[in-house]
Amino acid sequence: MVQAGVIVVGGGQGGFQVASSLREEGYQGSITLIGDEPGLPYQRPPLSKGFLAGKAQAQHIELRPPAFYAEQGIALLAPERVTSVDRAARRVGLASGAWLAYEHLVLATGARARIPTVPGTDLPGILPLRSRSDAEAIQDLLPRVRRLVVVGGGFIGLEVAAMGADMGLDVRVIEFADRVLKRCVSAEVSAYLASAQARRGVQFSFDTGVAAFTGSEGRVTHVQTSRSDDFEADLVVVGVGVEPNVELAREAGLPVHDGIVVDAHLRTADPAISAIGDCARYPAAWSAAPVRLESVQNAVDQARCVAARLAGRGEPYAKVPWFWSDQGDNRLQIAGVAEAGDSAVLRGDPASGKFSVFRFRAGRLSAVESINSAADHMAARKFLAAGTPVTPGQVADTSLKLTTLLAP
Repeated sequence: MVQAGVIVVGGGQGGFQVASSLREEGYQGSITLIGDEPGLPYQRPPLSKGFLAGKAQAQHIELRPPAFYAEQGIALLAPERVTSVDRAARRVGLASGAWLAYEHLVLATGARARIPTVPGTDLPGILPLRSRSDAEAIQDLLPRVRRLVVVGGGFIGLEVAAMGADMGLDVRVIEFADRVLKRCVSAEVSAYLASAQARRGVQFSFDTGVAAFTGSEGRVTHVQTSRSDDFEADLVVVGVGVEPNVELAREAGLPVHDGIVVDAHLRTADPAISAIGDCARYPAAWSAAPVRLESVQNAVDQARCVAARLAGRGEPYAKVPWFWSDQGDNRLQIAGVAEAGDSAVLRGDPASGKFSVFRFRAGRLSAVESINSAADHMAARKFLAAGTPVTPGQVADTSLKLTTLLAP
């Protein structure tokens, strides 16, 4: 049995960051990182961008080379799967049959792609894009694809659509809502991104879902919608959200509610177990109710927060959320999290291809969505982190440099 130390379950960005940050914090105990995918921990954002397009190889998206883990004294078990948590004995059971003891356990189990429960879902040629193996499977099919159907107009769906259009494919996006990214961005940003995609040749079907997939000769050939449309497809990429991997926590008796419930320090109901990243639901100062965020920034910053606490420097998690999405030649960057009722104030001209939308809730800045405007994005992150008061009139005035509003 390995000497008790920190065991991290999940070999994604968050899990890797916990292990790496523990060593940076001076933690001297044993660290075991357990991932259920083969190979080294890797970055997920490139999967729907450079990696899928063949512009980045597998080794280019690995977070660190093999030597790093040996040098840092991090035991990497991959592929391996944790099947149970014995909280009383502080140990985890592995699919291989072994048991490992822990002093502290970090659940960084992430999330899995949600798949529509409609007829034909199991046909070959219908794939999510969540893992490297998903991306590789899509890559293998692309040379034989002319018609690509993307189910879901979220970040993944729009990034894949842009890539497909760049490759000269006939691309159609099917979206249940009446516009793309409806839950994430303002109507102004949504309209701009949809128009940019349309100029690339992407076609959209809004206000409809998938009713069924049909095929012939053992693979998908058509997508039928709830509006009775029937679209031909050589490949279907599904991007309709994710489900947090909470089963391990639930079976261990930990509270779960669309995510593993944690406190402001990211501890579960068991003080010897923490949870971070896509699988964790935590109390945020900017939200009236606990939230679960799906972003690299959130996973990395929560990992650093837990590592600092385990090294004796515990502080509540209070980072400002931020996100990004590259869609062809457009980069969307978001700081903060807006809600449906937040007002929107435009800064700049969308026709120029460079602008931002500032969102306000009860008179206070809640989020900023920037298109090809990195300066606005960086200023927004500083405003939100410092609680800097800004007004709609100030942000709408493009002659005013936003940095002048920051405290010296």
